[in-house]
Amino acid sequence: MRFKFLLLYLAIIVTIFGTTLPTQVEAVSPSSILVNISPENPAPKENVTITLSSYAANLDSVLILWSVDGQNTLSGVGKKSLSLDAPGSGLETRVVVKISLPDGIIEKNILIRPSSMVLLWQAEDSYVPPFYKGKAMPSAESSVKIVAMPEAKSGSLLVNPKHMTYYWKQDYTNNVEGSGYGKNSFTFVNDYLDSSNNISVVASTTDEKYSSQANIDIATYQPKILFYKNNYNMGTLWENALYNGYKIYGDGIIEASPYFISPGDIRVPLLNWTWSINDFQIDITGPKKNVFPVQVQPGVSGRSTIKLSIENIYKITGAISKELGVEF
Repeated sequence: MRFKFLLLYLAIIVTIFGTTLPTQVEAVSPSSILVNISPENPAPKENVTITLSSYAANLDSVLILWSVDGQNTLSGVGKKSLSLDAPGSGLETRVVVKISLPDGIIEKNILIRPSSMVLLWQAEDSYVPPFYKGKAMPSAESSVKIVAMPEAKSGSLLVNPKHMTYYWKQDYTNNVEGSGYGKNSFTFVNDYLDSSNNISVVASTTDEKYSSQANIDIATYQPKILFYKNNYNMGTLWENALYNGYKIYGDGIIEASPYFISPGDIRVPLLNWTWSINDFQIDITGPKKNVFPVQVQPGVSGRSTIKLSIENIYKITGAISKELGVEF
């Protein structure tokens, strides 16, 4: 009987202490409320979305109040996101969000300072003929240079691009060597296995008040050969390329133009030029390896195939060839 009474007494003590001892709950800290801004570095007048999240509180069940530049903009239970347009260049927008949690109100302040940036690029060693109106495109293993032109305003004054810090990425990987203060240009050599490369950069002022970002995809092009007629009196006739069936009368010169081949100066001895007629190799002894003299004997007619192959002796890829069917 005493044993049963003792057990009952212990059970009562455990029950009392189990129900009366307070449980200690840790308050949600401001650092547990995460703010995501998309895009992270908006351009002037660009639409911006601000989203709240938390690993410590259920934001779907609490009252959230948003204000933009002192004006109440949005409020309600579970209102975790707000969309707005960024201000103009040189201006700023202040967003205040108040989250009413059970253990108090947490306030987050967000400052939006827009800036814009343009990326310009060029293939440094890609050949195009004189008077070509297009852009020289990079081929495999070409050197490409990108220049960042950010436009960040501090009030009414433009920030000097040389006084900003740049963080470059190539194919989504940080390039530490190419990044740093004043490094507003970036040069890389594309890989022959890649069909394109993505280059991105974030430019920030030294006080980190203003920043802008941009990215660009730069495709790799296959070089090509086009043939043109070279006239003794008028020079190369660039306006019309030659195609199969080209008729040759008497003497003439056919000039080859290897678009987008590397190096950009086709006179350097890095390129092997191989000309042939009907698979019979013809040696060009003059300094201009891209010109091919032709001569039709009087009273002779027929068809022939002229072929040119060009190879860069220091590159894995880059060999190109072109055939031209001629009549005489």
